Amino acid sequence: MSCRFLNAIKQYLCLSLLKNSALSVMSIFQLLCSIFMSLITKYRSGLKAEIGIFFPMLILRVLENILQPSFVQKMTVLNLLEKIVGDPQIIIDIFVNYDCDVDSPNIFERIVNGLLKTALGPPSGSTTTLSAVQDVTFRHESVKCLVGIIKSMGAWMDGQLKIGHSDSPKSFENDTSAESHSTSTAEDGTLADCELHPEMNSELSDAATVEQRRAYKIELLKGVSLFNRKPSKGIEFLINTRKVGNTPEEVASFLKKNTTGLNETMIGDYLGEREEFALKVMHAYVDSFNFKSMDFGEAIRFFLRGFRLPGEAQKIDRIMEKFAERYCKCNPNSFTSADTAYVLAYSVIMLNTDAHNNMVKDKMTKSDFIRNNRGINDGKDLPEEYLGALYDQIVKNEIKMNADSSVPQSKQENSLNKLLGLDGILNLVSWKQTEDKPLGANGLLIRHIQEQFKAKSGKSESVYHVVSDVSILRFMVEVCWGPMLAAFSVTLDQSDDRLATTHCLLGFRHAVHVTAVLGMQTQRDAFVTSVAKFTFLHCAADMKQKNVDAVKAIITIAIEDGNHLQEAWEHILTCLSRIEHLQLLGEGAPTDASFLSVSNTETDEKMAKSAGLQSLKNKGTLQNLAVMAVVRGGSYDSASVGVNNSGLVSPEQINHFIANLNLLEQIGSFELNHVFAHSQRLNSEAIVAFVKALCKVSISELQSPTDPRVFSLTKLVEIAHYNMNRIRLVWSRMWNVLSDFFVSVGLSENLSVAIFVMDSLRQLAMKFLEREELANYNFQNEFLRPFVIIMWKSNSTEIRELIVRCISQMVLSRVRNVKSGWKSVFSVFTAAAADEHKNVVLLAFETMEKIVREYFPYITETEAATFTDCVRCLIKFTNSRFNSDVSLNAIAFLRFCAFKLAEGGLVCTYKSSDDGSSVSTVIKDDSGVQSFTDIDDPGSYWGPLLTGLSKLTSDSRLAIRKSSLEVLFNILNDHGHLFSQTFWLGVFSSVVLPIFDGVCEKRDKALQTEQDSPTAESPHRDAITWDTETSAVALQCLVDLFISFYDVLRPRLSDVVCILTRYLTSSIQGPASTGVAALSHLTGELGSRLSEDEWQEILLALKEAAMSTLPGFKKLLTTMDDIKVPHNSQSYSNTETSSDHGLTNDDLEDDNLQNVAYVVSRMKSHISVQLLILEVVTDMYRTHLQFLSAANVNIIVEIFSSISSHALQLNSETTMQKKIQIACSILELSEPPMIHFEKEAYQNYLDFLQYLVKKNLSISKEMNLELLLVAVCEKIMQIYLNCTTVNHNVQQKSGEKVVVVTHWTLPLSPAKKEELAARTPLLVSALRALSGLERDSFRKYISNVFLLLVDLVQSEHSSGEVQRVLSNIFQSCIGTIIMQ
Repeated sequence: MSCRFLNAIKQYLCLSLLKNSALSVMSIFQLLCSIFMSLITKYRSGLKAEIGIFFPMLILRVLENILQPSFVQKMTVLNLLEKIVGDPQIIIDIFVNYDCDVDSPNIFERIVNGLLKTALGPPSGSTTTLSAVQDVTFRHESVKCLVGIIKSMGAWMDGQLKIGHSDSPKSFENDTSAESHSTSTAEDGTLADCELHPEMNSELSDAATVEQRRAYKIELLKGVSLFNRKPSKGIEFLINTRKVGNTPEEVASFLKKNTTGLNETMIGDYLGEREEFALKVMHAYVDSFNFKSMDFGEAIRFFLRGFRLPGEAQKIDRIMEKFAERYCKCNPNSFTSADTAYVLAYSVIMLNTDAHNNMVKDKMTKSDFIRNNRGINDGKDLPEEYLGALYDQIVKNEIKMNADSSVPQSKQENSLNKLLGLDGILNLVSWKQTEDKPLGANGLLIRHIQEQFKAKSGKSESVYHVVSDVSILRFMVEVCWGPMLAAFSVTLDQSDDRLATTHCLLGFRHAVHVTAVLGMQTQRDAFVTSVAKFTFLHCAADMKQKNVDAVKAIITIAIEDGNHLQEAWEHILTCLSRIEHLQLLGEGAPTDASFLSVSNTETDEKMAKSAGLQSLKNKGTLQNLAVMAVVRGGSYDSASVGVNNSGLVSPEQINHFIANLNLLEQIGSFELNHVFAHSQRLNSEAIVAFVKALCKVSISELQSPTDPRVFSLTKLVEIAHYNMNRIRLVWSRMWNVLSDFFVSVGLSENLSVAIFVMDSLRQLAMKFLEREELANYNFQNEFLRPFVIIMWKSNSTEIRELIVRCISQMVLSRVRNVKSGWKSVFSVFTAAAADEHKNVVLLAFETMEKIVREYFPYITETEAATFTDCVRCLIKFTNSRFNSDVSLNAIAFLRFCAFKLAEGGLVCTYKSSDDGSSVSTVIKDDSGVQSFTDIDDPGSYWGPLLTGLSKLTSDSRLAIRKSSLEVLFNILNDHGHLFSQTFWLGVFSSVVLPIFDGVCEKRDKALQTEQDSPTAESPHRDAITWDTETSAVALQCLVDLFISFYDVLRPRLSDVVCILTRYLTSSIQGPASTGVAALSHLTGELGSRLSEDEWQEILLALKEAAMSTLPGFKKLLTTMDDIKVPHNSQSYSNTETSSDHGLTNDDLEDDNLQNVAYVVSRMKSHISVQLLILEVVTDMYRTHLQFLSAANVNIIVEIFSSISSHALQLNSETTMQKKIQIACSILELSEPPMIHFEKEAYQNYLDFLQYLVKKNLSISKEMNLELLLVAVCEKIMQIYLNCTTVNHNVQQKSGEKVVVVTHWTLPLSPAKKEELAARTPLLVSALRALSGLERDSFRKYISNVFLLLVDLVQSEHSSGEVQRVLSNIFQSCIGTIIMQ
C-alpha cells in the first residue's frame, strides 16, 4: 500500500510540482511550499532523488536571489526554512543524504550560505528592489533560521548523548544500534517519516561511513575546482588522490560522465592538449562513443553535448580529426576516407557558428555551404541533397551542450567572501541555477528532469542513510560555523534592535554548546571570543544594552557549558574580571592598586578614596587614573584597558561612562559569584581547565602596570575551598596548576603582591590541613610544595620570614593532622637555617625546638623519611654562622632525638634474608648523608641521625667537631644495646669508620707526594685534619666504643687496627703518640680475649706500618746524593757576604740547604714513628706474652730485626751524615737522632730476646732464640768496634792456615769519643746478655764472640763500665771454661 502510494506521489504529485514551480501566483507558490514541507517531513526517505531536485529549484533558487527577490515569495521560503530547521532530524538527514553524497547537491551548505547572504543584505553599491524595512526583515528572519539550525543541531546532539537526562554525558562513540530516530512530527500529529515507511530503501549508517563519503566528496570537489582552473593539474590531483584511475580510459570516462561542477569549456580545452597523456585521454574519450548507424549531423551533435570546443584552431583540429576517424570506423561505408569526414566536420562547426552567432551579419547560404564542400570525398562531390539536408538541420537546431551546464561563481559571491574574510571557511557550492531561468515553462526541461529521476532511481544515491552518531555534527559544524559566525557577528555589530541581538546571542550560545560538547576547539573559541568582544567591557564608555546582554550570555554559557569550555574559560573569566572592576569603580571602592602599589603616600590614599560614583557625578572632570584608563578604553586583547593611551578625558566622556555603569547594575554580584560557586559541579577535566584559565587571568591582573588587582586571586582561593572535597586524584591535578601559579606570583618583584599571595596560600593550607591524611600518601607534601620552592628561590627577606611564620603557625596549630607535610615543613626550615638573615634563622630554629621537644612522636609516627628530613634540618642549623648557640643546640637536639628514639624502644633488628643472614643496606642521599634504606626498620630512624652526626665531625669549627664527636659516641655507648649485631656492623662501617677516613686518605696522599716530590714542601704534611686534641678524643672514643661492644664489633677489628696504625705512622708527634696510647689500651683491655689469629692480625698490621714507610724514606735519602753543601759553615758565611746581585752559586747553595733541612725534618719524623712502633711492640710482649704463639713471636722478631737493620743502614751513610751535620750547623738545627735510633732499636731487640729466653723457654728452644741473641750481641760489638777504629784482629783463612791481620791504633777524635759514649750502654747490655747465658750455652757460642771480646779489651773506651763487664766475662765465664 505504501509503495503504491509513494509511486503515485512520484508519478503525479511531483510532476505537478514541476509544472507549477515557476508560476508567479503567490498562493500557488505557498501551496507548493506547504506540499513540499509535507513531503520532506513524512516521505523524505522514499523521495531522496526528487527532494534533491525540488530543494534547489523551489527553495534555494529564491533564497539565493539577493538583489531582486519577491518579498512575499522569499518570506514564504524563509518561513518554510524556519519550520524545516525546527526539526533536528530533518536537518541531520539533509546533510547526510545530500551534502555527503557525491552525486547530490550540497543542500545544507547552500541553505546556510544563502541565509548568510540574506542576513548580510545586498552588497553596498548594488541595485536592489527591496525597501529598507524589507531588507531588515529578511536579515532578521535569516538570522532566526540560522539560530534554528544550530539550535536543532544541539537538541539532536543532546538527545543522542542524553544530556540533561543522566549524570554523565554519553561519549562520542559510533553507535550503530537501531535506535529510534524520532523526527518531529507534523502539526497534525502524523507519524514520522521512518516509522511510516519502514520498507523504504534506507540503511542505518555510522559516522565513519558518512565521514568517508563526505571526505570523498570534498576532495573530489577540490579536484574539480582545480580542473576548472588548470585542467592538467586537476587531473593530476584527482589521480593522486585516487578519485580517478590513472589510465587514459578511466580519465576519459570521468570526463564523459561530466561530474557535477566540471566546466565543459575546460573539458574541451583539456581534450585538445597535445601532451602525450592528454592526447591519449582524448582518443579514449572519442573511442568511447558509438556512432554506428548515426547520421553525420546527429553524430557530431551527440559528440559535442559533453564539452565545448576550444577556441584554438589546432586543438579543434586534433579533436575533429579523431572524431572523423571514429565515425568512419563505426560507419565504414559512409565516406570514401576519414579525410572526407574530417573536412565535413570542420564545415559543420563553421556553419553552426555562422548561423547562430549574432555578431555575424552575412550568413552562409545553403549554396555557399555546398560550394565550400565540393570535391572533399576523395576528389568527388557529396550529394547535394545530403549536404542540403545537413545544412537545414544545423541552421534550424543549433549544436549545443546539455541544458544543465554549470556557470562560474558570481562576482557578487566572490566579493562577499572577501568582504567577510571567509575565504577558505565557507565551502560555497559551485553548482547553481541561473535565477531568471523559467523552470516549469519548458516541456523539454520537464522531460529532462523526469529522466534524471529515472536515472537516479537505480543508483546508490537513492539509498537513504540514517545516522545516530553525534560525530556527524562535526562535519556539519565545519560547513556552517563560518557563515553563522559572520551572520551573528555582523548583525550584532550593526543592529541595535533588541529582538535581533537577542537572536544573535542565542545563536552564539547554541553554537558554543555544540562546538564545546563536540570538542571543536577552534570553532568553540571563535564563538566564545566573539561574544566576549561584544561585551565591550574593554571599552565600557561605548557600552549599550546589547553589550550587557552579551555579558549575560557569557555568564549563561559559563553555567550551562562549563564542562566543555576548556581553554575558552580564559575569555569568560577575563570578562568576569572586567565586570567586577567596573562594578568596584561604580561603587567608589578603593582599587586594589591602592594597597598593592609600592607607594603609600597620603596623596595616593586620597585619590583612591575619591573615586566613587558620587564623586564622579559631582566632580565630572576628576582624573582618577583607574577611571581614566577605563574611560579611554583599549583593545579586547590588552591586559589592562587604556594602558597605551594617555591624556585627560572630558566630562562628557565620564558622564557617558557613568550612564553605562548604571547598565551594569543589571548584573548583580550573585550572578558573578555563581560562576565560581558552580565550579563544584564541573567534572574532573573541566575544573582543571577552569583553574588553569583563572590562574592565567589572575597573573594578567597582578602584572598590570597601572592597575594591579587581586579579584581572580581571591576567587582562586574560593574555588580551591569549594573543590577541596573532590577526590584526591582530581584535587592533585588542580593543585599542580595552583601550585605553579602560587610559586610564580609568590616570586613577584612586587612585594605587596607576593605577601598577599603567601597569605592566600596560608589560608588554603590551614583549611587543607583540617583534613586527615592516611599513611603513605603525599598530598600534604604536594600542597605545601609552593612554600618550599618560594622559600628557596625568593630574594625577599620579608617573604622568607613570612613563609617561616606561616609554616610555624600551620604546624603548631594542626600538628596532629600533619603527615606527609612534614617533608615540606622541614624543607622550609632547612632553607631557613641557611638564610643570610639572623631573624629568619632564629625564628625557624625556635619552631624546630618546639617541634622536637613537644611533638616528636608525630614525626616518628610517619615514614622514616620524615625523621631523616628532621635530622637533616637540625644538621643544617649546626652550620649557622650567626649564633654558635644555635649550632650547639642543634647538636644537642640531635642527642635529644636519639634519647626519644631509645625511649620509644626502637630496637634495630633487620629482617633476615632468605639464607638466614641479616641484610643491611646503606646509601647516600643528595647531601652526602648516608641513610638506611629499609623504611620499615627502626634503623631507618637511627641511621640518618647517626650519619648526620658523623658528617659533622669533619666540620671546620672546633666546637662543632668536639660536640658532634661527643654526642655521637655518647649515643652509641648509651643506646648501642638496642642495636643488633647486623645493625651495629652497618653503623660501624657507615657511621664510625668514615670519621677517620681523612686520616687514612690524607696519609696515603702524604706518602704519595713524598715519593713523587721528596724535595718539595709537602702540602699534606699534616695527615690529620683535626687538631691534636680532637684527634686524641676521637681515637680514644673509638677504642672505648670498640672495647665496650667488642662481642658484636669483633669482625671490625682489622678496621680499628688499620686506623690505629695510621695514627702511628703520622708525621706529627701528637697523633702518633695518641695512636700508641690507644693501641696499648686496646690490647691491654682485650689481650686475654683476642684469638691467635687476631693477635697475628694486629702484629702484621704493626709490621706493615713499620715497613710501609721505608720505600719512600729510602727514595728521599737518595736525593741527598745530588745535593752539594759547603764544606763548613765558615765558607758558607764567606760566600754569603760576597754575593750581591743576580742568581749566583749562593742561591743554589741556599736551595740545597733548604732541601737538606726538609730531609732532616722527614728523617726525624721517620725515626720517631719507628721508635713508637718499637714502644708499642715492647709493651705488647711484656704484657701479653702468655697469649702469643710462636708464629706471633716470630712476627715480633721480624719487626725488631727489620727496624734494627734499617737503623744500622741509616747510620752507615757517612757521606750523607756529613752533609747533614754541615747543613744543621749552618741552619742551626739539631741533628736527627740516628745513633739514638740505632741504639734504641738494638736495645729493644736485645731486651726482647733476653726476655723470651728467660721467661718462655719453650718458645726459646723452639725458635732457637739463644743463637739469635748471640748474633745480635755479636752485631752490637762489631758496631762498637767499627766506631773505635782500633787495630783489632781479623781472622782470614788462607788454605788451612789462619792469618791474623793487625791494625794500628789511632787516637780518637772528640766526636768519636762522644759517639762511643752514646754506644757504651748498648755494648754493656750486650756483654751482660752474653754473661747471663747458661754455662753450657756460653761454652757453645764463645767461639763466635771471643775475638771480638779480645778486640774490646784492646780498644779505648769512654767509660770504665765496659772494662768491668769485660773483666767479669773473662773471669766468670771464660775463666771457668779454661779452668775446667
